[in-house]
Amino acid sequence: MRTTVYVPRDAAALSNGAEAVAAAIAAEATKRDLPIRIIRNGTRGLNWLEPLVEVATAQGRHAYGPVTPKDVESLFNSDFLAAGTHPLHLGPTEEISYLKSQQRLTFTRVGVIDPVSLEDYQAHDGYAGLRRALEMAPTQIVQAVTDSGLRGRGGAAFPTGIKWKTVHDQSAAQKYVTCNADEGDSGTFADRMLMEGDPFMLIEGMTIAGIAVGATRGFIYLRAEYPHAHRALNEAIAAAYEAGYLGRDVLSSGKTFDLEVRLGAGAYICGEETSMLESLEGKRGEVRVRPPLPAIKGLFGQPTIVNNVISLASVPVILHKGAEFYKNFGVGKSRGTIPLQLAGNIKRGGLYERAFGMTLRELLYDFGGGSATGRPIRAVQVGGPLGAYIPESQFDTAIDYEALSGIGALLGHGGVVAFDDTADMAKMARYAMEFCAVESCGKCTPCRIGSTRGVELMDRILANVDRERNLQLIDELCETMLHGSLCGLGGMTPFPVQSAMKYFPEDFRRSVQ
Repeated sequence: MRTTVYVPRDAAALSNGAEAVAAAIAAEATKRDLPIRIIRNGTRGLNWLEPLVEVATAQGRHAYGPVTPKDVESLFNSDFLAAGTHPLHLGPTEEISYLKSQQRLTFTRVGVIDPVSLEDYQAHDGYAGLRRALEMAPTQIVQAVTDSGLRGRGGAAFPTGIKWKTVHDQSAAQKYVTCNADEGDSGTFADRMLMEGDPFMLIEGMTIAGIAVGATRGFIYLRAEYPHAHRALNEAIAAAYEAGYLGRDVLSSGKTFDLEVRLGAGAYICGEETSMLESLEGKRGEVRVRPPLPAIKGLFGQPTIVNNVISLASVPVILHKGAEFYKNFGVGKSRGTIPLQLAGNIKRGGLYERAFGMTLRELLYDFGGGSATGRPIRAVQVGGPLGAYIPESQFDTAIDYEALSGIGALLGHGGVVAFDDTADMAKMARYAMEFCAVESCGKCTPCRIGSTRGVELMDRILANVDRERNLQLIDELCETMLHGSLCGLGGMTPFPVQSAMKYFPEDFRRSVQ
């Protein structure tokens, strides 16, 4: 009887040598004449333990990690195929404290299944949500998503059900569902991890969206820097077509939904929904003036759903288990769970899916283990490169949309990047302006010119050239960008700059070295 061994195939594990580990395990098993089957699953998200190798036993899966090729011989000597004792043995996978304390709804299958096996997906409740949706009227599907309290997980946190209802209510011969998978925020990887580890979840969510609003075509706008996600999505889409989950007659329902992946060139601005639509149409990625909203006049001028990966991948759970089930997670107006991506100067970086409401301090220390350097964590940036810098005095803030907004921050895509007490926050503020200058689409003056002037002002401040006057000017410039920019790129660049000036003023007044 063959023993099943799981070795992740996604980018996080591959970057840590998973391919060589899988090859070494296969070679060692052959040498010892031990029958095994290697399944290339997705990562569990505990990045400091990658490559995390799992072995299926009669008592459940056992984990070993981080495994290198040179560890493989000793693993076999320790009878790891039967969960033998070894220094890398972490015990039963589901009992690892960092997994056990999570509340995985969207990522429940990631790391568990073969990502491109439709049979494996179905065996773990896959497509139960779609089957339930096909028994409902479109208005009932939209209402279920509305009642769940699901808000956009891409940054703006706009209620998903309202978007869907707006598209549903439009009268048009053609409607579209688009997924913005142009994950560009520094310190974020949830979209990539889900697409590489459970691509059917996204496909199912988009299919449900199409049936709910009467859209017959869908597009996944994927950044070209995600080749592993691209391959997994295309394999899964092909399997879904072959099994009748996509195409002209979805599960013999008479409903049509076609889906394809389109690659973007990696422009940060295409994370903004209207820029993404421009790029999908083959144009330069540039912000559109609104109104009209994409839900009314979107892709090729037709009513269009625009949601990000996590938003759409949350839908199958809602349809399968009910809006009330999903809504019972979270606090206030922040319902459900959020995949938090912990990166930067942190001991245990990775993905942690929890209901809204835990504090930043709990995330940083209970999960993250504090800084990688062992020094105090001075600040965290939440919400990507344009998120506010949050000082240690505010680490007890709950992770939910309203609580973070209350301290002048935003949750965004759920990225949390930690900095220890050696970080120069004035230089980090300069980086925000430089980032905006490089990534601006150039359509509006406050973003295009303001960010360029902002870099110049920051250079003068750091060089102590008329420092007080330039500090006043940079603050005034931030206000202009905040209120005058067409989209969130220019409008959010002031967040890291002004928060750094407010909470770390000493870094802006250091003597020149």
